[in-house]
Amino acid sequence: MSIAIIGAGMAGISCARALREAGRQVVLFDKGRAAGGRMATKRMALGEATIRMDHGAQYITARDGGFASLLQGQDVAPWPEAGRFVPLPAMSALPRALAEGLDIQLGRHVSALRRQGGQWMIEHLPADAVRPGRPLPDLAAEAAGPFDAVAVALPAPQAAPLLQPVAPALAAALEGVEYAPCWTWLAVFAARLDLPDVLRPETGPIGWAARNNAKPGRQAQEAWVVQAGPEWSRAHLEDKVGDVAAGLRAALGAPAPLTEVTHRWRYSLVERALGRPCLWDGAAGLGLAGDYCLEGRVEAAFLSGQALARAMIA
Repeated sequence: MSIAIIGAGMAGISCARALREAGRQVVLFDKGRAAGGRMATKRMALGEATIRMDHGAQYITARDGGFASLLQGQDVAPWPEAGRFVPLPAMSALPRALAEGLDIQLGRHVSALRRQGGQWMIEHLPADAVRPGRPLPDLAAEAAGPFDAVAVALPAPQAAPLLQPVAPALAAALEGVEYAPCWTWLAVFAARLDLPDVLRPETGPIGWAARNNAKPGRQAQEAWVVQAGPEWSRAHLEDKVGDVAAGLRAALGAPAPLTEVTHRWRYSLVERALGRPCLWDGAAGLGLAGDYCLEGRVEAAFLSGQALARAMIA
């Protein structure tokens, strides 16, 4: 059985690993430059130095025994409190380690699924030619396949339009899923800020702020990740990057940084989940996995991918 997985975040990687262990041929397609999805790390230039900062998920939990066992074989450390962990030397290190040996086609934006002789073809475009929120460019899509089955491991709002033309029932099942957006400001400073290592204000623009260099295995340069809360992010979703950075800097009470980057996550934290580990239509050979199936945690994405792999194998 040959299987295509769309999305190489934690759910897609988890599904691919389980399928490969069961002897299936698996190819992953992802629009990013590296595997990992929201377990992302940004590289920021500071003179001749490069500072790595975690601008997506800030830590992982391990409540499930299987996931905890997996982490025991990885380079992780507890932070900022018991029951929470960070990979070393950056959040992106874990998905990259788990993705080793997998066939991942990066920089590929999957634009359509197409049936051909009872199997699936994957149509894709160069990711750097696609602009979020705009119509797809007038380019001839490349095709990959055929595949016996397809697993879609994208955020629900991105998975639904891809499925609508070929599996409207699966697309409709995602209508109740809701995400909160998140503006994230990354900043490097010349001196240590007089603040606790982690901030979780109950009011104001900031939902979470952390001293990135306080995490185990990180560089010593003073660096902060500031993530806006859901309501502030929604209210300012289409604001200019400079205005967002200024607002979050003011909320933190920080001086001018040496360097900064602002990133918008349109689909960040799952607010309303599907309530099922995965979705699988065996007759069509189509499945769905992601943290949105269970809850907004890295661990949930891993478990969802495992559940979909078991359904496909069965």
